[in-house]
Amino acid sequence: MKEIQLLKGTKDFLPEEQAVRNEIKEISESVFRKYGCKPLETSILNPFELMASKYGGGAEILKEVYRLTDQGERDISLRYDLTIPFAKVIAQNPELRMPFKRYEIGKVFRDGPVKTGRLREFTQCDVDIVGVKNMLAEAELMTMAVDVFNKLGLEIEIQYNNRKLLVGMLRSLEIPEGKTNAVILTLDKVEKIGVDGVTEELNEKGINTLQITRIVELLKDKDLLALDKRKAMFQNSLYNEGLNEIAELEAYLEAFNIKEFCRFTPFLARGLDIYTGTIYEIFLKNSTITSSIGSGGRYDKIIGKLLNSEREYPTVGISIGLDVVYYALKENGISLTTNSTELLIIPIGMEKEVLTIAQGLRKTGVKVEIEMMGKKLAKAFSYANKEKIPYVMVVGSNEVETSIANIKEMDSGKEISIDLNKLDEIYALVKGECRK
Repeated sequence: MKEIQLLKGTKDFLPEEQAVRNEIKEISESVFRKYGCKPLETSILNPFELMASKYGGGAEILKEVYRLTDQGERDISLRYDLTIPFAKVIAQNPELRMPFKRYEIGKVFRDGPVKTGRLREFTQCDVDIVGVKNMLAEAELMTMAVDVFNKLGLEIEIQYNNRKLLVGMLRSLEIPEGKTNAVILTLDKVEKIGVDGVTEELNEKGINTLQITRIVELLKDKDLLALDKRKAMFQNSLYNEGLNEIAELEAYLEAFNIKEFCRFTPFLARGLDIYTGTIYEIFLKNSTITSSIGSGGRYDKIIGKLLNSEREYPTVGISIGLDVVYYALKENGISLTTNSTELLIIPIGMEKEVLTIAQGLRKTGVKVEIEMMGKKLAKAFSYANKEKIPYVMVVGSNEVETSIANIKEMDSGKEISIDLNKLDEIYALVKGECRK
């Protein structure tokens, strides 16, 4: 028989792994809701024309799109992110009240390189805010991200920049408009390939020697990190607009008390053409995973483009990669409390009676599992240990007749006598709300 294999770039998550992933989702959702965000679910299948719209074709991302044809011979793709499906929802529902704050946690698909934390089928946790022009929206999303990672026990740094600032800087250096995006893509790699690598790549892209020299000088100029020094460096309207937005954002970050988690990075670019202002990426402070674990920015033009309109819909979003966060927790030895079984009941010839007891306890909120395979006691207790079930109760004819049973605390081996009719007391014991 041929060996059963997973498709490259996919993974099945067994219960112990999926429990952690579910906890990441629940922690993220609880924070998102705390900020007034509403849940949304968008379609995985979309017209290819829609998914190609924000890049206008030809961009690198489109090479990674999973594309198929349905029985009606329609050109379809699997979503490669949650942004365009969300923009489609806004475009189709003009009655939505603004600001509209949504979160979505869902799978996306990219036929790209496979590495640690990045499969071809992966899960994103996205939040987007539509309708807010000022930098308060960005600051709130960045604060939200800090809250999520604090709850997960991961120390992060959010690097941020502004595309207007970067493009304005390149205009002042007289970089041809047709080559601006190519230069930005190279500058975005400076922390990976260094100044020498940037120089070599800009040469290959046909940027002249004088312009490369000026770019290299900027890459080495520490004054770019100081707001008061940035003001005097360049003078054009786009640069000044970006500079003002950065200053506004930094004031909000100060007010939110998260400035210590954030760092201005003047050559952070994010390769996607959709961004119109603020951009940011989230990194682990200890660099156990060197790639970003979240990212986002402002994209004010996409919704209007979907409607073939010049109207701008101010929109800013952030995306956290659930899979890479899962691997980050593993790499850092962080264990999340997962919602596993709290009590295993072992029936000794009293299966029907145990069903009644179990259902009663489940109604109170206790997570109960019944031993169904008729295992001997030693094996049943061994199962509970291996599954990390904290409490075990054996129920036989004597326990049913007297309505008294012993609950064993697996960590200590201590046994507590309990009245089977007093479900609230069993609940309190299992939940740790009474003295043992």
